[in-house]
Amino acid sequence: MSVVQTAEPVIMAFTDNAADKVHSLIAEEGNDKLKLRVFVTGGGCSGFQYGFTFDEEVQEDDTVIENKGAELLVDPLSYQYLVGAKIDYVEGLEGSRFVVDNPMASTTCGCGASFSI
Repeated sequence: MSVVQTAEPVIMAFTDNAADKVHSLIAEEGNDKLKLRVFVTGGGCSGFQYGFTFDEEVQEDDTVIENKGAELLVDPLSYQYLVGAKIDYVEGLEGSRFVVDNPMASTTCGCGASFSI
């Protein structure tokens, strides 16, 4: 007899480190309405590149991912390139930054900001 396992698909992960950093940046700005937006644009050395910005407005077709009260916004065009990705905040020798660990990316550049599928 075999056992069937089921699991909820991971649409996108917004880590605790990233949520904590969003909270600290919002506190610095003094604007409780800010939300972190991740997006994908054409360009970069591998074809696409990730971008991050703060936004006060949630658009009607945005996907909103919440962790610890912080919100991550993704527009529908970018969403298709980020399914299954993990949005994190890291501090290291290269500096401090938000990063995307994207399982759909077939190649990435050295800095991790550019990718191709």
